[in-house]
Amino acid sequence: MTAPDPCTVVIATADVLTALQERVASFGGEILGFNDAQALQALDTVSKRKPAIVAFERMFATTPRGAALINRIKADPKLTQTEVRVVAHDSDYVRVSPRQRTEAQKALDQRGTRRAPRFKMAEKTGISIDGNAGSIIDLSSIGAQVVSTAGLKPNQDLRLTLTDGSGNVRFNGKVAWASFEIPPNSGPRYRAGLEFVDADPAAVEAFCHRHKA
Repeated sequence: MTAPDPCTVVIATADVLTALQERVASFGGEILGFNDAQALQALDTVSKRKPAIVAFERMFATTPRGAALINRIKADPKLTQTEVRVVAHDSDYVRVSPRQRTEAQKALDQRGTRRAPRFKMAEKTGISIDGNAGSIIDLSSIGAQVVSTAGLKPNQDLRLTLTDGSGNVRFNGKVAWASFEIPPNSGPRYRAGLEFVDADPAAVEAFCHRHKA
């Protein structure tokens, strides 16, 4: 296997990026710095250069965008020799972020307990979320897992619409959990679990059976 590029990619918020670059100088090799607004550019550089180390500033690593970047890098089979480190810009704190073998999708599905049968939907089954287009991953009469480019956050109240040739099913819902992610072949998006508040179970179940995979 090809040895990693002996460089270090540094990712931090703009206000502490310079301090973090100085902090990681001891790691050796070329230092390539990116601020949080350059996250996708940083990811592209990591994918192409395959650096020995990617260093995330400690506070940025705890944000949804930082966590999504870390997970994306650790999930890439071409970056198995790239070490992800979380580093404080103002102290000696350094830790290696270990790769986990659990699949993200399984982890998401384990959140909460199922109170109704849930079915995987056909690819690109749509849902309107506060007027924004989203896609349904799986669906039951009381909830769904969706992805959307529009921002979603826990406890957010939503207006939801299911639409197909049989008509519209409109109801209210709430975000049970949400995570930010950056898939390999598309732009940033949110994945969320929704709880339905006042949906007609029969209408949702009929839609579900018309569109399940």
